[in-house]
Amino acid sequence: MNYVSARLGQEVAAQRAKGQLALRFRQAAGCTRVHEFFQEGCLKARLPRPVAADICEAVTMNISGGIAGGDMLETRIELAEGALVCVAGQAAERVYRALEAPARVLTRLVVGPGAVLEYLPQETILFDGFGLRRALEIELAGDAAYLGVESLVFGRLAMGEVVASGFLRDQIRLCQDGRRLLQDMTRLQGDIAAQLRRPAVAGGAAAMASLILAGPGAAEKLPALRAGLEGMQAGASCFEGIVFARILAADGAALRRCVVAALGAVREGRKLPGVWQG
Repeated sequence: MNYVSARLGQEVAAQRAKGQLALRFRQAAGCTRVHEFFQEGCLKARLPRPVAADICEAVTMNISGGIAGGDMLETRIELAEGALVCVAGQAAERVYRALEAPARVLTRLVVGPGAVLEYLPQETILFDGFGLRRALEIELAGDAAYLGVESLVFGRLAMGEVVASGFLRDQIRLCQDGRRLLQDMTRLQGDIAAQLRRPAVAGGAAAMASLILAGPGAAEKLPALRAGLEGMQAGASCFEGIVFARILAADGAALRRCVVAALGAVREGRKLPGVWQG
């Protein structure tokens, strides 16, 4: 066992988690396989047996047990020409109270010519007093295809949790052939619960998700997506060949049902990765 001696009046600096994950995939003989694999610190990945032979699946995980203030996590996923990849998160990510600086999370996704990436992390659960700066950067070749979802849950309603304070800067940026087509920013600070009650923010919802579909044929799936979102507090639109949907829900469980329905509509009924089958 390791012991740290504490002296009266002397504070011990809080531990910070750091992690880097880099995955590169390429296609050979009609199958996609991992070509480069780097993991360091708390970020890890596993490659389960794929459901379809031509699609490579990866599961990402944060073994630190959650994200706290001052943590720094960086992920890069790159697909070479023609690669077909589905990346999912092992479980919901938790962002705990930040005592000092906010946590920083950066994800870069690079999708080469003719490649297809499905990026399906599970929910990010934010606890009272959290601090998070998060950025998702997506770079697509002209004929690449992308499907991604990002979900935020502000406290666990079933546990009676209320996010009374916090700090959030959450940015999504998508570029195609170097041209920026989408930039979405969510900024919340201070009394989060009060802000979420405002009609122009969330109308009382405590969970939200953003879904992006880009690439050849994306616009053609807009009617199916809207049908899948029928009866939900959600909206979807198409611009510059990109389909973007925003979903609001009362809690994390309701949000997951909505997201699963939306993904089912645009994935044409294909099964979600095994880690989503909980």
